[in-house]
Amino acid sequence: MFSQFRPALVMLIIMTALTGVLYPLIVTQISQTVMPRQANGSLIKQGDKLVGSELIGQAFSDPKYFWGRPSGTSPYPYNAAASSGSNQGPLNPALAEAVEGRVKALRDADPSNKAPIPVDLITASGSGLDPHISPAAALYQAPRIARLRGLDLRRVHQLVAEATEGRQLGFFGEPTVNVLKLNLALDGLR
Repeated sequence: MFSQFRPALVMLIIMTALTGVLYPLIVTQISQTVMPRQANGSLIKQGDKLVGSELIGQAFSDPKYFWGRPSGTSPYPYNAAASSGSNQGPLNPALAEAVEGRVKALRDADPSNKAPIPVDLITASGSGLDPHISPAAALYQAPRIARLRGLDLRRVHQLVAEATEGRQLGFFGEPTVNVLKLNLALDGLR
């Protein structure tokens, strides 16, 4: 029995050293050398103050800011330790209730806006952490932002256009707007 156990134990130690120590160290060193900003979380700073990450959404509830996609994480929104969707199907009454509540919140924040609400403002993403919204979702919110901040609507539209990121490699995905970056640009107008 020991003749079979010893090679298995040696192989376990070798593979643990290779895949559990050596490989992660090599990959970490390569990523820190080739793309250090992304390897460290794509953090956004204002001066010395850390304000967030480009990769994880934040809960903006003040009507003077653009709101991101709803988060499906719990116990609080955009909880990176609990990344997941709600797993509620289209016939689930809880999902319908959540969507109705989100529609009401958007309508209450801007009662004069009768435009159709873009779907990404009322449905959570699969991860619950999505930091992006569609340009249509940003433009839907622009009249509210302009009115509450006393800005010209064209200037807010211009900010949205400047914050819009194109398709990846020119053809993958759809154009998106990073909500944190857009709100920081909005604050920068002062």
